[in-house]
Amino acid sequence: MPLLDWTGQPVTRHPDRIAAGVSAAIFDDAGRLLLMHRSDNGFWGLPGGKIEIGESVAQATRREVFEETGLDITVGRLIGVYSDPENYMIASYPGGDLVHYVNLCFHCALAGGTLRGSDEGMELGFFALKALPSPVLLSHRLRIDDALAQHTETFIR
Repeated sequence: MPLLDWTGQPVTRHPDRIAAGVSAAIFDDAGRLLLMHRSDNGFWGLPGGKIEIGESVAQATRREVFEETGLDITVGRLIGVYSDPENYMIASYPGGDLVHYVNLCFHCALAGGTLRGSDEGMELGFFALKALPSPVLLSHRLRIDDALAQHTETFIR
């Protein structure tokens, strides 16, 4: 069975590179989850992105969330480490770039800021867990499910 990228499309060649990334599962006081409607592929997903040289994973998570949402967060529990290409960890970008990601997903708490968009997202919102928008990136759906599992152990996928 061929590998599928994060949108469910078949991967027809090896990725161009591997990259380390972070993502954040952020819930508001009502238990709703923050999702971003991505401008690069039209799918919904968790805020996050690549770790820059010289950053810790916590610094990268805070920076990416702030850049994409305008929100300040506290980085909490590590939900999981995601790297298996069979779990949709290959991202296809406009222009043909294929990236195999190793992602660390954290449960994060709101600490301030004002929700606002960026050029990376068409819209943002907090959504009830039974009413998430569609489509959600497949790799992010797995992270969301893991965040909701209430496991005390870190998922390795």
